[in-house]
Amino acid sequence: MSKERNTDEIYMSRCLELAQQGRGTVAPNPMVGAVIVYNGKIIGEGFHRQFGKPHAEVNAINSVRDKELLKQSTIYVSLEPCSHFGKTPPCCDLIIRCGIPHVVVGIIDPFAKVKGRGIEKMEAAGIDVKTGVLEKECENLNCRFMMFQKHHRPYIILKWAQSMDGYIGSIHCVGKSCQTPVCISNSLSHILVHKQRTEEAAILVGTNTALSDNPSLTVRSWSGKQPLRLVIDLQNRLPETLNVKDGSCPTIIFTEAECLSKTNLTYVRLNFKDNIIPQINDYLYENQIQSVVVEGGRQLLQSYIDQGMWDETHVYIGNKWLGNGVSAPKLSVSPVKSQRLDDDTMLIFQNQLHL
Repeated sequence: MSKERNTDEIYMSRCLELAQQGRGTVAPNPMVGAVIVYNGKIIGEGFHRQFGKPHAEVNAINSVRDKELLKQSTIYVSLEPCSHFGKTPPCCDLIIRCGIPHVVVGIIDPFAKVKGRGIEKMEAAGIDVKTGVLEKECENLNCRFMMFQKHHRPYIILKWAQSMDGYIGSIHCVGKSCQTPVCISNSLSHILVHKQRTEEAAILVGTNTALSDNPSLTVRSWSGKQPLRLVIDLQNRLPETLNVKDGSCPTIIFTEAECLSKTNLTYVRLNFKDNIIPQINDYLYENQIQSVVVEGGRQLLQSYIDQGMWDETHVYIGNKWLGNGVSAPKLSVSPVKSQRLDDDTMLIFQNQLHL
């Protein structure tokens, strides 16, 4: 590997570090970082901080004290500079106006209004453009954006907690009434779950989970954005007293019944005679929802698994033995990452077919 390539990777790695600071605040835009280098020294840095606000390139250029140095500099950007007018002006136009002679890009933007046009515009202006530096790393950082743009569906994360002997809940039955109330994971896992909620666009549960657990599906143990709540309720049998119907934040109920929507509660009719997972995906795509965490019960989670409709799975294994109960969903792949959370363990799985 050449010295030039190594140098490019060093600066692109810094772009990725910067870009991650926009996690949870820039969606549905991608996370992007930018670094400006003059004579082997970083003179400017920036990242996309918030949706609708200036992009990484703008922030990096604005951070440079002596703008004359831009005419002899290289700007590194983890994603192709935009070429269209959206909520902000085109970044490639700004780069051209500033006279930056060299641009190094991590990945091409798959968004239809960009998709190589930014690079073409800069090259037409005489700028030397290099692409594909740490391409895989840049794509992985924005896997949600990439999935959404390339495959027209949200990035799907399955999540559950299970006991050491493989159960997600105990079963207590009195007559015909059965409930599964049990706390498996510890407080540290609980905090991490709430942190994840701030980083994803939506959270989905099924009817049985909404009934038995009465979850709020809100962010409480972390500071950040509240995800859209999604609930499956075929026959609209969930009572109005449940937390998911409290109107505290936007909630979608997928049902086949005719229901009147109200403040922060929208009913969306699906055809339950057909597979509802593609229908849910289509609705989320049409409404710019780029990611969803499925926190339903075993039946819903296993349905996603059996259809191969998942990208990541996060399994929290608590330091508890239940002896019997509701068995955890079954995956046929090995974890790619393991993390200790005090006396809990979190395993992360990836769907290799989607990489």
